[in-house]
Amino acid sequence: MSTDQPANPVVEISGLSKRYGQTQALDNVSLTIPKGVVFALLGENGAGKSTTLKTLLGLEKPDSGSATVLGMDCTKDGIKIRSTVGYVSESPALYDWMTVEETGWFAAGFYGNNFKTEFDRLAAEFDLPLARKIKKLSKGGRAKVSLALASAHKPPLLIMDEPTSGLDTLVRRKFLESMIDVASSGRTVLLSSHQIPEVERVADIVAVVNQGKVLVCKPLDELKQGMEQWVVTLDDDNAQLPDFDAQILLHEGQHSRRRRLLVTSVTPDCLWKLRDQPQVNTVEVHTPSLEEIFVALMKSAEAGLLIEDSLKSTNGDNSSVQSSNRSNKVTS
Repeated sequence: MSTDQPANPVVEISGLSKRYGQTQALDNVSLTIPKGVVFALLGENGAGKSTTLKTLLGLEKPDSGSATVLGMDCTKDGIKIRSTVGYVSESPALYDWMTVEETGWFAAGFYGNNFKTEFDRLAAEFDLPLARKIKKLSKGGRAKVSLALASAHKPPLLIMDEPTSGLDTLVRRKFLESMIDVASSGRTVLLSSHQIPEVERVADIVAVVNQGKVLVCKPLDELKQGMEQWVVTLDDDNAQLPDFDAQILLHEGQHSRRRRLLVTSVTPDCLWKLRDQPQVNTVEVHTPSLEEIFVALMKSAEAGLLIEDSLKSTNGDNSSVQSSNRSNKVTS
């Protein structure tokens, strides 16, 4: 596992653990997030994503380990962190009796004169009616107000906790575009989500979490390139799949002629040796989607299988991924 660290990381987490009664919410989590990327925490509900974000914001105190945001200690500098970063929650807390414009004026008192100008610009971009009261807005409208409030002071780090949950397609698309815009300007987005398609469309780096543990953390392109999906067609339903030198993360169709495998740590001649076996008719090779990778990792974790260190490395210098394929992610 590489020990190189990105210079001046935006977020650095080391050995973070947190327990609520009998539930281990975080289990020795370590992550490093460089500047200028969209970093996604991907996992099912209850995986530990929100606990991680609340700890970074100084809203939860870990049982052990340490975390810093922009060089500030999360256990000591929570107020300063929350005043510096932008935060969009799944259920934003807004004053229903205020109008959209009054909400901007109110928040501007904490951030200075330029805040209101930028808030108004974002409100116009999001098609928000300034004179409408918050209580009259749809869920999508409230989410747009929350994003405008979190973004108007142009924070170096924007933290988004399940921000698109329950939103319609057009509003979700606007959120995805905003994440890419933020990262393209050299700032950083930390996104928590269980929506695999949206993560695949915007994320530069993905950390897959399950039951408080980080299973994998890699640039998305590297994660896909490090795995292959094989469709192996055998002579008949009773034929045995030959042994081969690779780690199988997922094996579907085990009682049929056509087997679907997700494999990693493949040796150079492994595929050719498999194709030469007498009971093997064909082997098709595909690049897996993030959803296929996610399902394989979840099933491997449920089965208690160990993930290869080469796959799960979390400490590499990922600063070079910050502009990879960003221009066509949402539009593709």
